[in-house]
Amino acid sequence: QVQLVESGGGLVQPGGSLRLSCSTSGIIFRIYDMGWYRQAPGKQRELVATITSVGSTMYADSVKGRFTISRDNAKNTVSLQMNSLQPDDTAVYYCKAGLQPTKIELWGQGTQVTVSS
Repeated sequence: QVQLVESGGGLVQPGGSLRLSCSTSGIIFRIYDMGWYRQAPGKQRELVATITSVGSTMYADSVKGRFTISRDNAKNTVSLQMNSLQPDDTAVYYCKAGLQPTKIELWGQGTQVTVSS
């Protein structure tokens, strides 16, 4: 059974940090490109960061220098270290697995991140 399960969300004060993890099962993790997306209330889902199967990374301009995506192929997990969090980072964060060159996309259920004093 294919599963992507996010964890690590929560409430944090502005300037604080959180580390999100996405644990996967049922897929050959090492061949998938992985990404983190977020959706704030009333807004469209947007890309936060991606990491390819070979480790190349890309970040949205809004999180460059603050967020770091990484993957552990031995543990079938992808993580997102989020530093210097701001209220605009408040959203539900989703993990996505994509398999190139197919159009296969797998999503987790999301984890809530709230940045507020």
